[in-house]
Amino acid sequence: MENIQTKSNNATQFIVVKFDREQYGINIQHVQNIVRMMRITRVPNAPDDIKGVVNLRGEIVPVMSVRKKFGLDNDEYTNSTRIIIVKVEGSAIGFVVDEVLEVIEIEETHIEKIVSDSSDENSKYVYAVGKVDDELVTLLNIEALIGVDE
Repeated sequence: MENIQTKSNNATQFIVVKFDREQYGINIQHVQNIVRMMRITRVPNAPDDIKGVVNLRGEIVPVMSVRKKFGLDNDEYTNSTRIIIVKVEGSAIGFVVDEVLEVIEIEETHIEKIVSDSSDENSKYVYAVGKVDDELVTLLNIEALIGVDE
């Protein structure tokens, strides 16, 4: 029983999700819910990266394709596809992800902030890289993704 890990005050929990072959971390404090893929109702004149809206227990929640935002191939829905509902500054939005892998805890000392490259539009959506064992997880800037920091 020596291997029991206690939550350190200097660690942050992230939900690790997959887009394409890449792993990304979403700070768990933003995550409100994870739901199976459901019917998304299109919204006329919505930006390209907004897939539409879903009705989640009576709340209408916009759903974004992070793949589209990152310029990747269109979303392909499988049994692993999920919608992660995040809440920032009182607003909820769903992200379509290929797969939810796990919840991890990363010590602050293992998080390397990255400087965003102004010529790369996508770099502002990432704020750091976390080192977990011998793997790297790209940590998403949720506020920038949904445009609340602009």
